[in-house]
Amino acid sequence: MASLPVYSWRLAPDGLATRRQLRALGLRPGGQDVVAQVERPRRRRGPLVAYLYRVDLARPVRPMTARRAAALAKANAARRWCPTCRRPG
Repeated sequence: MASLPVYSWRLAPDGLATRRQLRALGLRPGGQDVVAQVERPRRRRGPLVAYLYRVDLARPVRPMTARRAAALAKANAARRWCPTCRRPG
């Protein structure tokens, strides 16, 4: 397996973006493999790593359907209830 190119923080070439940057553009990786990574050094720990994807291969975010919205609302409601006493927490 070939290793990924590693770029320093804020020095990645144009055309590559992280998942969050893709999401801000209304895109998603769409099944593509990670192309490179960015490392941000930290003082007392290992570096923070962010994986990069190609923007030109990214696909649009899937639209929210009514059934997806209902499932998300149900999941969020389940998180707000205490599982033992069944009270809102």
